[in-house]
Amino acid sequence: MALHRRPKPQSRTRVSVLTATAAAAVALTSQAANAAPKPTKSEVKSQVDKLYEEAERATNQYDGAKEKQEKLQKEIGLIQDEVAREQDELNELRTGLGTMASAQYRSGGIDPSVQLLLSADPDDYLDKASTLESLSAQQLESLKKVQTKQRELAQQRAEATEKLKDLATTRTQLGEKKKEIQGKLSKAQKLLNSLTAAERQEIADTEARASRTAAERVDLGNEAAASPFGAAALNAAASQIGKPYARGGTGPNSYDCSGLTQWAYAEAGVHISRVTYTQVNDGTRIGMSALKPGDLVFFNNTEHVGLYAGNNQVLHAPYPGAYVRYESMSTIGSFQFGVRVTG
Repeated sequence: MALHRRPKPQSRTRVSVLTATAAAAVALTSQAANAAPKPTKSEVKSQVDKLYEEAERATNQYDGAKEKQEKLQKEIGLIQDEVAREQDELNELRTGLGTMASAQYRSGGIDPSVQLLLSADPDDYLDKASTLESLSAQQLESLKKVQTKQRELAQQRAEATEKLKDLATTRTQLGEKKKEIQGKLSKAQKLLNSLTAAERQEIADTEARASRTAAERVDLGNEAAASPFGAAALNAAASQIGKPYARGGTGPNSYDCSGLTQWAYAEAGVHISRVTYTQVNDGTRIGMSALKPGDLVFFNNTEHVGLYAGNNQVLHAPYPGAYVRYESMSTIGSFQFGVRVTG
């Protein structure tokens, strides 16, 4: 008679391990199903372009604050120099009052008005006519000169104080904008790093090829510039085709958008301001239909600027990773207006 053995039951340890393994497999499968798919090269490029546009906006604001800081520093320096001169003049006037006081002392006593001037602010005292009766015309003139000089000095010191406060605020803004720019560029670089080396190289090659192709094949038509200045500025900018975009770049090795336009007009013998927010006021505003080669053209709520080159083409420094090149207005962004610089 054959013996029939019952199967040996699995140990609790083995069952637990199998259960845990199965649960982990289910969890991993679920995570894989729910994980966001890796963005494609074109999606990464689109996101990076948007971040570059935002970084350019912050760069414009940074450059504007930096320009304001430099202007304030110059103004404060001039005011402080003037305060020093005014103080010297006031000291000379007070010396004259001291001489007057000495003479009065020798003749029997110092006039209360003169005594006050030698020790404190005379404004309130001098405003009372009754205190002036005992003074000669010469003495009164001396007192009034001191009064005027003290008022001027106080006003200048107050102006310097306000400008110093403004300078401190501007420096804070500079720090904030620099941090914002670095954050945008860092995020863009992180996105690019998510691509393979071959994909990154392909994007870089595409940018370089776009610049070369635009320079070789662009059709600018035969439109005439509105002024010799515009023609000269456009020619100067064209000589920089292929130079890289760089935040804060003003040439001659690299440029940001407004750095290129400022440099180009400087080469034409015309000074325009540094950033897009002020370049919008460096000439007469015109619509798209009135554009002529050499006119400044503004895009994306005046965050970006280039030079109109003719036949709907713009010569500009686009964004980080790109190069100075011609590009169709239809691909740059939202057109705002043009500005004609007349010298």
